[in-house]
Amino acid sequence: MRRLLPAFWLMLSGMCAAADFPPVSQLKSQAELPDPLVMFDGKKVTTKEQWEQERRPELKALFQHYMYGYLPAPAPVTAKVESEKSDILKGKATMRDVTLRFGPAGTPPVGVLVVMPNQREAGQKIPMWVGINFCGNHAVLDEKSISLPKSWMPKSCAGCVDNQATDAGRGTQAANWNIEMIIDRGYGIALFYYGDVDPDRPDFSDGVHPFFLKPGQKELGKHDWGSIAAWAYGTHRVIDYVLTDPAVDPKRIAVVGHSRLGKTALLAAALDERVALVIPHQAGCGGTAPSRGKIGEPVKRINDVFPHWFNDTFPEFNEQTDKLPFDQNCLVALCAPRPVLLSNAVEDSWANPNGQFDVLKSADPVYRFLEAEGLEAKDFPETGKLVNSRLGYYIREGKHSMITEDWRVFLDFADKQFGK
Repeated sequence: MRRLLPAFWLMLSGMCAAADFPPVSQLKSQAELPDPLVMFDGKKVTTKEQWEQERRPELKALFQHYMYGYLPAPAPVTAKVESEKSDILKGKATMRDVTLRFGPAGTPPVGVLVVMPNQREAGQKIPMWVGINFCGNHAVLDEKSISLPKSWMPKSCAGCVDNQATDAGRGTQAANWNIEMIIDRGYGIALFYYGDVDPDRPDFSDGVHPFFLKPGQKELGKHDWGSIAAWAYGTHRVIDYVLTDPAVDPKRIAVVGHSRLGKTALLAAALDERVALVIPHQAGCGGTAPSRGKIGEPVKRINDVFPHWFNDTFPEFNEQTDKLPFDQNCLVALCAPRPVLLSNAVEDSWANPNGQFDVLKSADPVYRFLEAEGLEAKDFPETGKLVNSRLGYYIREGKHSMITEDWRVFLDFADKQFGK
């Protein structure tokens, strides 16, 4: 579904109506990365007001129309705390296991794990990470009171039996998330399992999609939201909940995800300015790598293998990515002037690390236009050295993964950008 109340939501969001954009066959070809500061009709953006009132809404609509699909209007959330422990991690932190509900009646609930540091001064506001995980909240922390997700789970997750989570999976992804390190650095974190929002398989019969269909609608249309957009929508709803905690600093919300969930993190940040910092880790094609790139995963391959991630219009660009009226540099530009870190690994050529650096360079003019620091590096950085500017970059040795070393870099980047 595109929206429950299309005209009203378009008015609120400032997005162009679907009919305002031509079919793919009528789009002009452009070999280079499109300039984020040039409107769809060719006019140059010359003022900050024009960027905010015209170009940013236009880019948001373009990405949803041709690639990710339109997100529904925000739905109110309700939360139930299933359990709470105030002495985890040797007394360093308090943990809440929460069931979150939003959307029309029957929409599946989303489990949210919140971990907050206990040591803080009275009245001190805590910066928060919002993380999207692959195998359930029970996998990121070995605590028996964390609820097991009931939604479908890929067999690749440890402890998964017949596509369902079991106790054997508890704590199996603790090294990916390094929660104790996050707490020690003075941050809180809220995590959710992406499959609670939409199970990661090419079938929209489960997850949130069926409950947002319009009356009489039986299947998604060409411009309706795919799974990445649904996961981003779920991220927004988790942020809604996180911001109800008076201990949370609403100006320091950071979103992080790895691989397909890095794509999700970047889209969530581009469409929601409450996200103050985003780290789309090793996000690659459909996220942080240029769709026009000649290295790594191509658009055709990602659409063929993962047809549910994007809307049904994006495959029309499989053999003609030069017709895209945007590229991923424009998605990064939508985050301006907020900090964005693109992080990669040397052996992960499928994610096109060099092309991602080009994406940052192409987004940099928007940051400068808004009188913000951009990418403070002209040349591709050496391995293991963090470019810690507003547009940041990091590449390490190794493969496609999220490890402890990554979290040290993530936290160093956030410390500087958040002024800690």
